[in-house]
Formats: sequence, structure tokens, C-alpha cells
Amino acid sequence: MKNKPSLLTMNFSELFVPGLSVDCVIIGFEDHKLKILILKWNSDIDGWALPGGFVLKNEDLDKAAIRVLKERTGVELPFLEQFKTFGNLDRGKRNNALEKVKIDGITPEHIEWMNQRFISTGYVSLVDIKKCDPRPDILSEKIDWIALDELPNLILDHKHIVKKAISFIKNQINYLPIGITLLPERFTMKELQLLYESILEKKLDRGNFQRKMLKLDIFNRHEKHLEGGAHKAPYLYSFDHEKYNKLLEQGFSFNS
Repeated sequence: MKNKPSLLTMNFSELFVPGLSVDCVIIGFEDHKLKILILKWNSDIDGWALPGGFVLKNEDLDKAAIRVLKERTGVELPFLEQFKTFGNLDRGKRNNALEKVKIDGITPEHIEWMNQRFISTGYVSLVDIKKCDPRPDILSEKIDWIALDELPNLILDHKHIVKKAISFIKNQINYLPIGITLLPERFTMKELQLLYESILEKKLDRGNFQRKMLKLDIFNRHEKHLEGGAHKAPYLYSFDHEKYNKLLEQGFSFNS
């Protein structure tokens, strides 16, 4: 059993803002699929959850999200983007997950605190899976990257939170170039197109997509990716960070 006494000796009501929490949707891209980082609870039920937690009374909300993500998963990110607040009256239905949590030292007071109604602010980040080394915390027996279309049952309204996070990214894609944090340093245009198709949930015309992307002038082109014969090998690309940041300042429209 994992042991982290500091968590279980906390007086939650003294440390944390009552009724306020954060939930983090961390999105990666692997095997041509969007994947979400989720935790499997130490419990007698199939309780999977987004990395989430409480806000300290002396803590900014944005900093709370960064701290909670690190404590729950070991993943340290300098920035997460706030995308929506979730406050439906019935979002606290936990399917008895908390009562069946198996952690030495957890008290009825901890359970009572976590069972109260919470309004949660959702945060999202796009990351390179290969650069992350997630680790489960004391509340969890497992942590994993699960494909968006293969997510198991999630506690509370966490599946709804994921859905809203994807909708947020889908809207962002129309005026923010996506891929700089999801793809490896060098990638093909096909890989970039597959990423866009995964987010937009639709097929894109290859020729039109490449013309739109290359017109942005934010890529460096490298030697061909030699697989299956040099004459058919696609070029490799990387993001030009200076041009990318300049484009972000100017704005653009993917649909133009």
C-alpha cells in the first residue's frame, strides 16, 4: 500500500476552500489517437478519474491546478488553460466510490469532506506523451493514457468534462495552430493531418490541408523520411518556434 502520511494528517476544512476543486484534462497524441491521462482509484469499484483536487485557502486557482496535477500524477507543467466551470447540482454523484476507497489511514472526516458538493474548474493542456512520466498517487492504484474513444467509466461528471475539453480544443483549432506540443520534434504532414482529423472528428482533403498548413509559413522542412523507397518518402517538418509565436500574436484562421 502506498504511504503518504502527510496527506492523511491534513485537516481538509482548515487547509482548503470548501466546495471548490479543479480537474485537469491532459491530452496526448499517440498511435494516431488522442489519449487522456486518467487515474484508477484504490477502490472496490471500477473508479477511474481525471487528475483533480482541492484549492488551498492561500492559493491562486491557476496555481492550484498546476500543483494538483503534479501531486496526483507527477507531471509538472508550467501552464494549464482554464476552459470551463462545472457546477451542476447533480455532478456530485460518486457511485459510492469514496466509501470503498482502500487507503490505510483515510478517515470518515476525509470521506465527508470529499462527499460534499463541489464546483470544479476544468483545466486543459496538450502534451507530448513521450516527454511525460506519470505516476499514480496515494489515492490511485494505476495511471494510464487511454484513447479518447476507449475511455472507461469515469466518476462524477468527468466524462462530460473531457467532452467539453475536446470541444474547447476543437474551437481553438480554428485560430490556433495545434501540434507543437502533441507531435514529436519532426513529423510528416500526414501525421499532422491525422492529428487534426482526430480533434475535428472528420476526414480532411490531403491537398487542401497541406496547402493551408504550408501557407502559414511556420514549418522548417527537413530531409525525406526514407521508408518504402526514396521517391515516395515524405518530407519531415518541424515547427519554427519564432514564426509560430509571431503567428499566435497576429492570429490566423484555419478555415480561410
